[in-house]
Amino acid sequence: MRTHTCGELNKNNIGQKVVLCGWVHCRRDHGKLIFIDLRDKYGISQLVFNSKENPSAHQLADSLRAEDVLLVKGKVQKRPEGTLNPRIPTGEIEIAVSFLEILNKSKPLPFEIGDGQIEEEIRLAYRYLDLRSPQMQNILAFRHRVSQEIRSFLDREGFIEVETPMLTKSTPEGARDFLVPSRLDKGSFYALPQSPQLFKQILMVAGVDRYFQLVHCFRDEDFRADRQLEHTQVDLELSFVSKEEIMNLIERMLAHLFVELLNTKIVFPFPVFSYAEAMEKFGTDKPKVGPARRSSMGEGGEEKFNFLWVVDFPLGKHHPFTSPYEEDLRFLEKSPEMVRTRTYDLLLNGVEIGGGSIRIHKPDIQKRVFRALKVEEKRFDFLLRALSYGAPPHGGIALGLDRLLMLMLDKKTIREVVAFPKTQKGICPLSGAPDEVSEKQLKELGIEIKKSK
Repeated sequence: MRTHTCGELNKNNIGQKVVLCGWVHCRRDHGKLIFIDLRDKYGISQLVFNSKENPSAHQLADSLRAEDVLLVKGKVQKRPEGTLNPRIPTGEIEIAVSFLEILNKSKPLPFEIGDGQIEEEIRLAYRYLDLRSPQMQNILAFRHRVSQEIRSFLDREGFIEVETPMLTKSTPEGARDFLVPSRLDKGSFYALPQSPQLFKQILMVAGVDRYFQLVHCFRDEDFRADRQLEHTQVDLELSFVSKEEIMNLIERMLAHLFVELLNTKIVFPFPVFSYAEAMEKFGTDKPKVGPARRSSMGEGGEEKFNFLWVVDFPLGKHHPFTSPYEEDLRFLEKSPEMVRTRTYDLLLNGVEIGGGSIRIHKPDIQKRVFRALKVEEKRFDFLLRALSYGAPPHGGIALGLDRLLMLMLDKKTIREVVAFPKTQKGICPLSGAPDEVSEKQLKELGIEIKKSK
């Protein structure tokens, strides 16, 4: 349909006949000449409609408004002296239009594309317009590049990406589950995964050795600037590995990302605090003030990205599959609060962006930990069964991709780095979700809604 995008033409194309497609970014009427900036994802090209040379195209251009979708044919020519625009790559040329087709008309806009002062809920209701702005296009492209760099890095490190189920069993992992009723087994429910935790451990039992996944996870929890009901995490699990090896892997991966995408050098190894040290020194396990050593430097020498690890959390601070230190197992039954676990949380500028642990790989120890934490053992009988068939020592980590992107791009909320986020009330203004369903659907599921009085 098109020969070029709106951002690639330059003086080397002068004299060529081209076909462009895009949106009307702005229109300037100079009587016999009409100028239109045509925009697509890649940039802007200036179109010229001349009433003398092509009256029909000029007449049609006179009816155009912002965000109409066009196909144009014409010849690339040099802009007249004094009209060059050095701010854009196509600023030396323009297209003298000989043919114009309106592919689609746009209704009057509820707001100007790229207007950052518009209320967030209105932007989300018209997200398809909001995403057209260069700022949002750049964020989506940056997110894609980060994801691709992560995949490439982990592939070089010998990982394979394995998809785990979205419909699984409800298990206690710290937050409320999103439940999905079963039509075929009325009264039973699936749960959307809060993480692939159990499945990635089972993959280690299966001999996968190095697993990763960029996975969607769901948690029915209260909203904050760095939380959504659904989020994406970079999920890893490795066999025959130590805590220090996993931490080093993540440090190398992040250093690679920051150099490739932000041209920022990250110094590692990152500083490490034990949970006890962090609580004693800062009164929190998520200190915003790091040690004197800096992870990276801004242009003026100021601290820009401050990474640090908090390790060795007490039993119960992470999920119940974290491995206690062997020397602390003697406290498990009578003083479980004294048991330290082989855990590690990663903070960036005081925000938790990841957490992981070495897992329990022996079923007898896992049963003891369940009892100490008063976790119902039968809910995890499938895990215990898997561990009893020669499970290797293993560990892993999950990084919050949305939080990482928010901090890399210096945004205030993760909603700014997600294509279709929910509001702070868990609503999607674009689609209207969540919504009521029909009585027929409820009847098929064996569900009756009781209205609150």
